[in-house]
Amino acid sequence: MQDFIFNGQTPLPHLGVIKAQGVDAAHFLHNQLTQDFLLIQDGEARLAAFCNAKGRMQASFLGIKKSAEEILLICDLSLLAQTLKHLSMFVLRSKVKLTDASQEFSISGCIGKTASDLMHDASHWRHQFLESTDLISLYPSLGYSRVLCIAPFGALPSGPPIDVDAWRWAEVHSGVVMLDVACLEAFVPQMLNYESVGGVNFKKGCYPGQEVVARSQFRGTLKRRAFIVHGSSPFQSGQEIFSSQDPLQPCGMVVQAASWRNQFAAIVSLQTQATLKGALHLGSSQGDALQLQDLPYPLLEDI
Repeated sequence: MQDFIFNGQTPLPHLGVIKAQGVDAAHFLHNQLTQDFLLIQDGEARLAAFCNAKGRMQASFLGIKKSAEEILLICDLSLLAQTLKHLSMFVLRSKVKLTDASQEFSISGCIGKTASDLMHDASHWRHQFLESTDLISLYPSLGYSRVLCIAPFGALPSGPPIDVDAWRWAEVHSGVVMLDVACLEAFVPQMLNYESVGGVNFKKGCYPGQEVVARSQFRGTLKRRAFIVHGSSPFQSGQEIFSSQDPLQPCGMVVQAASWRNQFAAIVSLQTQATLKGALHLGSSQGDALQLQDLPYPLLEDI
């Protein structure tokens, strides 16, 4: 990996778009998601989760405000249809229309010089409109800037092509999860470090699962966190992780996986105690040994 320069762009067909249109679009999403959409300003993007009543994540989004009455939510396609259905159940009398707009847009990822040439503000969760393309600056990874591009269907930013596996490798090493269907309702946001990467606003009003999310944060009950691991065989989201300290029951789960140049990495949600002693294994206590990697950001301490 050391001899490879991450620079270029790749289509990301596994992502889709939910469009919220109407005078109540921002207010509606503010009441349903873990992030503040009422006070979103020009130049800002949002990372957010949609939770059930028990605080378990049903989807995660990158959100941008296109206009006063239009917000786009980018999420994994494997969750889009059911998430759209669940969100629509809460519309009631709100003046907002939710639609699957995936066919209207092309989504691509840019990394390295290609990304930094597009957005000179490298800070994460920034939004910029360039010609016909919406740009979202993501968390950097492996020392490289990353930008998500949402353009009218068929349009892509110029730049050298890069293998999607390289993009996914960098995505895993950013430590920021985009949930897929294999991990539906498995985690409260803090189990994926969402409170530490700008995915939860604890000052906003109620949303589904808000009491559980807040209680987890402020009563010192956070016992699971997201970590980056390397292994010697491929990972799949939803796979269980075991500790040598307790070989009979899993201590975690794979959330997002990547393989590149015969190397394998994943973001996993683990019991914090399992990271302090003993060995971690994939699939069973006899499975491949895993190596913990440093997170690229500090964790917000619970209270």
